[in-house]
Amino acid sequence: MDSGPVKADVLVLLGGGSHERWERTAELFKEHVAPRIIVSGYGDCEINRHLLLAAGVPAAAIEIEDKSRTTKENAQFTIQLLRGGKLKQVILVTSWYHSRRALVCFQHYAPDIKFYSRPSYFASARAEWAHNRIGSRVRLEYVKLLGYWIRYGVCPW
Repeated sequence: MDSGPVKADVLVLLGGGSHERWERTAELFKEHVAPRIIVSGYGDCEINRHLLLAAGVPAAAIEIEDKSRTTKENAQFTIQLLRGGKLKQVILVTSWYHSRRALVCFQHYAPDIKFYSRPSYFASARAEWAHNRIGSRVRLEYVKLLGYWIRYGVCPW
């Protein structure tokens, strides 16, 4: 799920992945698509914050959400920050295979906020997916989409 070129009030960097998520967030920030970044995810947020700082993102532009452990919690806890800051247009940055679930999850919990997806792309040929475990991540994502629909009512379509 890629919304294409858009501008927003804030970028939300979801934890997980490897290097591709924070790199994509820094790239979008430097392209001036949003003036602020919220880094979401327990355990990953401080590492990602330091990597963004090292990439030239000013500390004043970065806010941390450090309680979430799941995509659902990423949405719930980050939405509190978005509403507190009266932020209405948001770009989600996550891995390409996670982008559908992340986008529909945020939309489910905050239909009053406009969410866009600008995922990162893990640069490996399909032939290398087994080595990088991308294939298993993609298959697991389908299971999680179904689980989120059944358990939380987050419709994946």
